[in-house]
Amino acid sequence: MSSPGSSRDASEHSINMIQVILISATAAIGGFLFGFDSGVINGTVDALQAAFKSTSVGSGFNVASMLLGCAGGAFLAGTMADKFGRRNVMVVTAVFFAVSAWGSGIAKSSEEFVFYRVLGGFAVGAASILCPAYISEVAPAAMRGRLASLQQLAIVLGLFMAFLSNFLIANAAGGAAQPFWLGYQAWQWMFWAELVPSLVFLIALFLIPESPRFLVAVGRRVHAAKVFVRLGFLIHEAEKKVDEVEATLAGDSKPRMADLIDKLPGGARRVTPILWVGIGLATFQQLVGINVVFYYGAVLWQAAGFPESEALMINVITGAVNIGSTLVAMAFVDKLGRKPLLVFGSVGMALTLGTMAAVFAMAGTVEGGTLKLGGAAGITALIAANLYVFCFGVSWGPVMWVMLGEMFRNRIRGAALSVSGFAQWMSNFAITMTFPIFLAAFGLGGAYGLYTLCAVLSIFFVLKLVKETKGKTLEEM
Repeated sequence: MSSPGSSRDASEHSINMIQVILISATAAIGGFLFGFDSGVINGTVDALQAAFKSTSVGSGFNVASMLLGCAGGAFLAGTMADKFGRRNVMVVTAVFFAVSAWGSGIAKSSEEFVFYRVLGGFAVGAASILCPAYISEVAPAAMRGRLASLQQLAIVLGLFMAFLSNFLIANAAGGAAQPFWLGYQAWQWMFWAELVPSLVFLIALFLIPESPRFLVAVGRRVHAAKVFVRLGFLIHEAEKKVDEVEATLAGDSKPRMADLIDKLPGGARRVTPILWVGIGLATFQQLVGINVVFYYGAVLWQAAGFPESEALMINVITGAVNIGSTLVAMAFVDKLGRKPLLVFGSVGMALTLGTMAAVFAMAGTVEGGTLKLGGAAGITALIAANLYVFCFGVSWGPVMWVMLGEMFRNRIRGAALSVSGFAQWMSNFAITMTFPIFLAAFGLGGAYGLYTLCAVLSIFFVLKLVKETKGKTLEEM
């Protein structure tokens, strides 16, 4: 068998990049739905609280309930994909997205709403794991970072479109709780808007092939070679690539969670060290508080003294900044590498979160406890918040997903992704569920002080434990 390097050099000269990009973009629609489903709740929080007569804790659970489904979907997706195939499981997620979008809009109670949001969360969690893994398995090593970053670009585009549609619908109706088309309230139409991309994703999935690396793992060599040929490999290159992938799987049983436990001399066992790095990356991405901005943006800025219409408009601006920063990340992730971007992002987030925490802590209040930000303080908070989103979007946003899709060896990828994804979504749930509690108990300054501490800790985590993966094939990992 040729060395990994020579195989890579030979094959990537003949890669059909148009085909690879189209296939990757199709898979990334799952990321768009991930972002849309995560962001659509942003403009509906107050309307849901009024519609279901929820307490502050109940309102927090209405928002965070989706994340329990996300944790379950992420945990099960890897092993399900190893058993049934990446594409087949993505088809199921597309159906769940559509059902959740419809059901969330017709819900008559918190319990019914939570059920549909958990179902949608299962789809989001599964998509968060499967889409970057699938893209990594069809992309050439030299471009894998940029192509896997399509996932994050799609996520932020989905967030932006959710913010924009929420703003347009609420503006047209006169508020999220006001009647809109056909007598239904605006917040219901905000959820139903997701039906369009859900159906597009479902149809498009039938036009892309199964992952060739999955096909090799289940013994379908001929089919795998055909997929490599479709990706642009010459026939002899495709056969060599199949041999190369098969060699990394030789002597192993079917993928299972037990593969994550290493057997040491003397009979001792331990969790494979690379899994702890994956869990750390997944957890820190959430502990810096990014989804507080995306889930509670309207609430956050209204708590800072902005009216609803301006708060929703700030969300749109933040979404645009997120898109721009992700494009910057895509341009540099394969040039500068993963680790330098993570360090830059951690330092930038620590500084901007610290600034926001200080501004919110020193702000005065008006009757009712609402913050009163003066002209300079308000501008400082807005600039710091958007710089924070930029620092996240150029680093931890896309790079965490890129690394999770590529850092694990073929044998353990599905199981390791499941565990890392579960950790990511449970951290997301913890941050999202506790924000209203922190807001009530400690104010915005206290909440953002905690996120600042986590950003500082993430700097040391990256410097100490994260290894560079730029330019390596999955078989070299």
